[in-house]
Amino acid sequence: MNRPVAVIDCGTNSTRLLITDGAGLAVREQRITGLGRGMGAGRVLQPEAIDRVLAALSGYRQSLTDHGVTDCRAIATSAARDATNRDDFFAPAEEVLGHPLELLAGEDEARYGFRGATAGLDKASAPWLVVDIGGGSTEFSFGSAEPHVHVSVPMGSVRFTEDYIPSDPPLPEELSAAISVVHLYLDDIVREHPQVAEASTMIAVAGTATTIAAVEIGLDPYDPEVIDSFTLTRAAAEDVFRTLATESIEDRKWNPGLQPERADVIVGGCCVLVAIMRHLDMDACLIRESDLLDGMAAQLLNG
Repeated sequence: MNRPVAVIDCGTNSTRLLITDGAGLAVREQRITGLGRGMGAGRVLQPEAIDRVLAALSGYRQSLTDHGVTDCRAIATSAARDATNRDDFFAPAEEVLGHPLELLAGEDEARYGFRGATAGLDKASAPWLVVDIGGGSTEFSFGSAEPHVHVSVPMGSVRFTEDYIPSDPPLPEELSAAISVVHLYLDDIVREHPQVAEASTMIAVAGTATTIAAVEIGLDPYDPEVIDSFTLTRAAAEDVFRTLATESIEDRKWNPGLQPERADVIVGGCCVLVAIMRHLDMDACLIRESDLLDGMAAQLLNG
C-alpha cells in the first residue's frame, strides 16, 4: 500500500484538499473561501478573505493528521500570484497548516491540470484541450500523452464578475463585454498556438464547469460520480448561461446543482466557458472531476 499524500490548493474562489494513496483512499474537501474576492484595482487580499482560508486550512490540517499524512504539497494560485500583499497571507497560512505554501506559476498549473484531467482517458479521444476555469485565471493545455501547450490567462469567475458584471441581474452589455474579453484572449492563444483549435476533445475542469453541468442535470445533492465524464453540449451550456444570467442572485440560488455560495460569480464563469466553446467551435466538452490536485498528487506518489 502506498503512503497517503495530500495536495491543498488555495485558489481565488475555493480552497481544496485531496488526500490519496493512489488506490482505495481518496478524500476530497472543498470550501468556498473567496481569497481573491474584493481585491480591487490594487490587487490587495482582504483580511476577511485571508481569515476564511486560514479557517479552512486549520480544518485541513486536522484531516492530514487523521489520515497520517506527512507528504503534503500546498499551493496558492491566481489570487496569490496577483496580490501585492501576498506575505500577509503566506506567513499565517504556513503556520496554521504546518507545511510550506508555494506560489504555483500559471503554466505549471496548466501542466498539472492536464495530467489530472486526462488520466485514464482513452488515447483515441486525443489530442485533448484541457480548460481549467478558476476564479481568477483560466489555464489552457493541449496535447496527447503530454501537454505541448500550457498557457494561463487572467480571466475567471470572480475576476470577471468584479471587473465586468456589477449589476444584479447582469445587464446584456456587461455580459457582452466579458465575452468579448474572452475572445480577445483566445485570438492571442490561437495565433500563437494554432493547434489548440484542432483538438479532438475539449475537457473542462474545476468549479465553473462542474457547476454548469450539475445545473444542466438538476443534480441535487451534488454527486461527483455523475459529473465525472459527463458530456456537456454547447447548446446545454448556452441554455444554463441564459437561465442563470437572467436571474437575480437570490433567485439563482434556487437552481438545483448550484451551490448558493457560487451564485454571485457563476455567471462570470459561464461567460468564460460559453465564449471558449463559441470561439473554438466546440459542440461539446467532457467534464472531469480530476484536475490540478490529481496531477500533483500523482507526481508525489510516483516521486
